[in-house]
Amino acid sequence: MAIPDKQAVDAIPAIKKSIQIPLIADIHFHYQYALDAIKNGADGIRINPGNLAKNRIVEIVRAAKERQTVIRIGVNAGSLQKDLIAEYGGVTAEAMYASALRNIEIFEDMGFDLIKLSLKSSDVPMMIEAYRMIAAKTDYPLHLGVTEAGTLVDAAIKSALGIGTLLYEGVGDTIRVSVTGNPVLEIPIAYSILRALKIRKIGPEIIACPTCGRCQIDLLGLAETIEKALAGRKKYIKVALMGCVVNGPGEAADADIGIAGGRGFGMMFKKGVAYKKVEEKDFVPVLLEEIRSLDNEK
Repeated sequence: MAIPDKQAVDAIPAIKKSIQIPLIADIHFHYQYALDAIKNGADGIRINPGNLAKNRIVEIVRAAKERQTVIRIGVNAGSLQKDLIAEYGGVTAEAMYASALRNIEIFEDMGFDLIKLSLKSSDVPMMIEAYRMIAAKTDYPLHLGVTEAGTLVDAAIKSALGIGTLLYEGVGDTIRVSVTGNPVLEIPIAYSILRALKIRKIGPEIIACPTCGRCQIDLLGLAETIEKALAGRKKYIKVALMGCVVNGPGEAADADIGIAGGRGFGMMFKKGVAYKKVEEKDFVPVLLEEIRSLDNEK
């Protein structure tokens, strides 16, 4: 949760009583809110070293050490220390890396190692390089993210490229997708990145072909309706929605369930085996019923 003011930090105890997952307090600027968040029971805090003086960081680490509260050192390209910007000739991956090392040294000198790291930038190549550098230097957990990634489409693309590249290389332990807008939209993008890389099978994976010249059904309408119907589902299922009978059966072969459409009708497939012919007007109810049957079988 964001901690921009006293009202937010005072809400921590009540929220803690209502949840069963760790609560991380994201401290925006004021060091006192970090101290209060630790005192109020936050399981972890995130601080941006570019916004805090060294003596304040020392105070926070001392309090966290006493209560064994985890700290994420959140280096951000937009608020790097001025001396590092000057030393490295601007905002660079090297400057971000140096900032992270500087703060790790402060923490370790105080005997504190309950550390996570993030080195976020809105510049995807810079972000990737900064994480690669710190991953080669330390074994502390890395929290991946492309910050200020923009609205939905840009955020999905930048996050998939930045987070996805690093995860594919084996770098990263936790992730956060950043979207300008409703944060609920961040979750399906994050799940999609994990599914695409076969890191975690969670939620519905919908395979749908492009609407090429062979498509003879309302594939877009079908895909949007099924996607909406399955929204919020956590159990993994792979659904193939194919617009023609040419490539459809092959593309649907490894899906749990799918439809290969023709003119006014479609053939349903289960684990690559055709088993039922369905009229186009019945695609949605039949498909959803078959998915429910699969769930019951599992």
